[in-house]
Amino acid sequence: MKLFPYGHATHPQWRMAAGLVLAQLRAHMALPAYASAPTLGLLYITDHYAGQAQEILDFLGGELPEIVDWAGTVGIGIASNNVEYFDEPALAVMLCGLPSDQYRVFSGISPLPPANATHFKAHTALVHADAGTPDVAELIAEMAQRTGSGYVFGGLASTRSEAVQFALSGNGNVKGHGAAGGVFSGGLSGVAFAQGAALMSRVTQGCQPISGEHEITACDGNVVTKLDGQSALDVMLADLGVTLEKPRDALEKVRTTLVGLRSAEAGLQDGRIQRSGQFGADVVVRHIIGLDPARSGIAIADLPAVGTKLAFCERNAEAARADLVRVCAEIREELEPEELTLEVASSLSGVQADAAPHPARRIAGAIYVSCSGRGGPHFGAPSAELQIVRRALGDVPLVGFFAGGEIARHHLYGYTGVLTVFTAAS
Repeated sequence: MKLFPYGHATHPQWRMAAGLVLAQLRAHMALPAYASAPTLGLLYITDHYAGQAQEILDFLGGELPEIVDWAGTVGIGIASNNVEYFDEPALAVMLCGLPSDQYRVFSGISPLPPANATHFKAHTALVHADAGTPDVAELIAEMAQRTGSGYVFGGLASTRSEAVQFALSGNGNVKGHGAAGGVFSGGLSGVAFAQGAALMSRVTQGCQPISGEHEITACDGNVVTKLDGQSALDVMLADLGVTLEKPRDALEKVRTTLVGLRSAEAGLQDGRIQRSGQFGADVVVRHIIGLDPARSGIAIADLPAVGTKLAFCERNAEAARADLVRVCAEIREELEPEELTLEVASSLSGVQADAAPHPARRIAGAIYVSCSGRGGPHFGAPSAELQIVRRALGDVPLVGFFAGGEIARHHLYGYTGVLTVFTAAS
């Protein structure tokens, strides 16, 4: 599989940005290492362009008639290789060179077929969703059940205006959409991939536990009342080292504290606190939204069940940086051959060559969806998060966006990054 052409640009006028992106795409398609006849386009725009979403899609489709399928969404920020555009007008495009029978664009009007379908069997799916959709977490879990792997990835659109999604296929629109132009609001949309479209995905956490795990032994709706059989409020105050006798100090500490939840059904190896005090991939982070002194309870932004494991945590840039490097290293180690010839080893050594898109990397392209709360200054400097990915993963084609919630497995995460790569044959 050849590298996927990609391009990104910022400009107050969307036509200028789109023109710059088209120039990059065409330049890549003219190079022998890149796919010359891709068919699937992934399009991400910042919310500055949300009002022109249909015009942008129509323009790109007209300029790239060979791209018959499009998917994407909007974010407060978008990402590409080595750069992020946060709170500025920008767009990013990646053209995927995949066989047309290995993917299918879907939306709420033209849904993904069930896992036992005969005409197309989805193995995994890139999912874009509107946070305002009722029961969106349950819809994501149901979407995962429609795939053979039970694994989906993506994120919720983040925007200060319209939460638009792109879903365009084949003859100009997805079957069932009638005369729709490929821009939608609400629900879920995306691209499902068959097993032949090899992908690898990892979740990187952005929070660090500051307590051990407790078991929820009593709860009422979203209020946790008992942890390990004791008052949940008392357990939290003890873990945080604060007291209600000094309410101002206590509230200040609670405001910066979140909870990491792991379901009772999650496997220990996947979900436990591990890797020197970092969360595993089966832990989802949620906000503490209030205290209930009358019931000695803690109100959280979730509906946990008795038996769920809970740990108090906080955002931590150093832990987020280390975990991001870890997932990139895991992907590289799994994809690079165990034994290298002297020539290949030499070409992969050194700062400059190490970042080059070498065949031994076996990565055709990547999608990175990160929490909007991780972008920008959280990693210390503009584009720092994407620069970490580039240094660790290499100079591979990449697009993505900063989401209002990240999707991986069948979970809806917060404060995480989800990195997915398209892998080429060894």
